[in-house]
Amino acid sequence: MKYLHLIWAALFRRKTRTILTLLSIIMAFLLFGLLDAVRVSFEDAGKSANGAERLQTGARLSFIQTLPKSLEPKIAAVSGVKDVAYANWFGGAYQDPHNQVFTFAVSDNYLDVYPEVLVTPEDRKAFNEDLNGILAGEMLIKKYGWKIGDTIPLQSQIFPNQEGSKNWSFKLVGVMKSKDGDAFQEGMVLLHWKKFDETTPYNQGEVGWYISRVKDVNQADRIARDIDALSANSDHETKTQTEEAATRNWIKQMADIGLIVTSIMGAVFFTLVLLTGNTMMQAVRERTSELAVLKTMGFSDNKVLALVLGESVLLLLLGGVIGLALVSAIGMVLPTMSGGMINNTHVGISSWALGIALASGIGVLIGALPALRAMRLNIVDALAGR
Repeated sequence: MKYLHLIWAALFRRKTRTILTLLSIIMAFLLFGLLDAVRVSFEDAGKSANGAERLQTGARLSFIQTLPKSLEPKIAAVSGVKDVAYANWFGGAYQDPHNQVFTFAVSDNYLDVYPEVLVTPEDRKAFNEDLNGILAGEMLIKKYGWKIGDTIPLQSQIFPNQEGSKNWSFKLVGVMKSKDGDAFQEGMVLLHWKKFDETTPYNQGEVGWYISRVKDVNQADRIARDIDALSANSDHETKTQTEEAATRNWIKQMADIGLIVTSIMGAVFFTLVLLTGNTMMQAVRERTSELAVLKTMGFSDNKVLALVLGESVLLLLLGGVIGLALVSAIGMVLPTMSGGMINNTHVGISSWALGIALASGIGVLIGALPALRAMRLNIVDALAGR
């Protein structure tokens, strides 16, 4: 800290160059923070106290393969199962194919296995009584300005209705809120499975997956095995997992989020090392005579080395801290922008620690060569311009 004023003065000797380099570092750490939020959000998918009580049963072969509805009473009869509900993927879009809405056709008791999803008794009653009715998340309703009683047109990319059109029309009868503040639950739409099954010719009594709520989470593994035993050696063998494991497998079938994030960040930080390394080399080259004067005044080789390294580390730390702070600000709107796919958008202690460690490490890496050059500087040659 004794020589911080010298490091700061050297760092901003060329203000334009430093600011432009700083902006590049900020953008790199902003991208790091956002991608890390995506990674953490997907890793935490399905993790909750209520989620620990739920098991998901899907087709063993593929999550797009359906299961017979006749499995419902058999699963309900398994010892330790409290409730059984089921759902199908609908694949909705509102007005434009790019406005994707997570829409599910669900059984009448679907909300019973999701106690964290709050629906008023009046809205639940209205939903139960209207086969064409839908429930929509509060976040989604605010986003599109929907009102109770509105007719909501939804387009399914997969399922046509009985008229052969993929344009469906529903009546909004209720609002869903999440007790846990889950943006995904507040951004989805639920419609009646019976309406879906009777309307589209492509379903015919099939179920996408079953959700079982268990009485004792400690018995979950045993219950999962018993459920899968019901369909063993049949043409519809099942795979029952915890909600967390099922969600992770579903995500992995679409993409390896961890690999994608790591690859992008590797490319970003490699480019950052080249950019900032070139900046530091140029900055030290321009100050060769000034560094020689410092040595003439009594600064040791180690002190000169520390000054240059300190300048490099300070530049990276400034950019890193500002970039991660911006992630926290952007994170407040990211759940809405992502349609609820990304929930965990705050920069936690682990992300801050990793970001600071990366900034410090890159700072030392790019500052090492120019710092060693400055330390080995010959005073006579430097002052003579050689």
